[in-house]
Amino acid sequence: MSERLRMVEAVRDTLGAELARDDDVVVYGEDVGEAGGVFRATQGLIDDYPDRVFDTPVAEAGIVGAGVGLAATGMRPVAEIQFQSFLYQGFHQLAQHVVRMRSRTRGTITCPMTIRTPYGGGIHALELHSESFEAGFAHIPGLKVVFPSSPAETKGLLTSSIRSPDPVIFMEPTRLYRSFREEVPDDHEIPLGEARVVEPGEDVTVVAWGSMLRETLDAVDDIDASVEVIDPRTLYPLDTETIVDSVKKTGRCAIVHEAPKTAGMAGEIIARLNEEAFLYLEAPIERVTGYDVPMPMFAREDDYLPDADRIEAGIRDALEFG
Repeated sequence: MSERLRMVEAVRDTLGAELARDDDVVVYGEDVGEAGGVFRATQGLIDDYPDRVFDTPVAEAGIVGAGVGLAATGMRPVAEIQFQSFLYQGFHQLAQHVVRMRSRTRGTITCPMTIRTPYGGGIHALELHSESFEAGFAHIPGLKVVFPSSPAETKGLLTSSIRSPDPVIFMEPTRLYRSFREEVPDDHEIPLGEARVVEPGEDVTVVAWGSMLRETLDAVDDIDASVEVIDPRTLYPLDTETIVDSVKKTGRCAIVHEAPKTAGMAGEIIARLNEEAFLYLEAPIERVTGYDVPMPMFAREDDYLPDADRIEAGIRDALEFG
């Protein structure tokens, strides 16, 4: 069975299913209970699970830290951080406690914790409401970093995240929450760490994730070439093999993300391609990214975010070199 859902509905559907399946799952965060979350992703869950869906104070360090204790004592906490930039207040908990629980206790205690957080631009929000810090999270060993790009992907990846024995940060692109519907299977689980070939091609490889995948697919429509589009799904662990195999076939590559360019994940992917596919390259690898400035507010976001025109230009540069 399946149902046509928007991404925010797929989040709510998955949380409800996991609360029903596993009595150890708890959902909590700022305003997730009575208000249903800032984007209404948890709306109604408290009515069915009043003992396992609850609001917290406005204290991100406390939200993440509480998850460590819950996980260490056998629960599966699913915390919501209202916007990704607010998680900076709990970053020390992530780096010092969440990811170290398994190694610190030599495997006797794990931290099966999922942190859901909206990220990225496109909704013209206030300062610190639209950033993309995935490279920083991916730099923390032991923290899985997951990016859905559609409602069905959300269902499959969030299910796997909640069931994972190790901590996951689940990055939900705000601009896609209500942008489109698609069929979402009822029982759907996508393994973490496996990329998806969205569109097969022979001439150039394009890697994009989250909200940038939709922009990339729009850009590809206007290119008269065979473009292979890959969605990594998880940036840590990164499915290097799928990307390398694609570039060995095409010889050309462009990488798209909305985070700033410097030290972004595109640089890491390029490094891996240089290590494992350098002799197959026929052109320099192109990066189409956000700029090295703070994410601007309101309508000026549109000047910052890569759009289909910028992505198309990057892909054409990769195709036309040489």
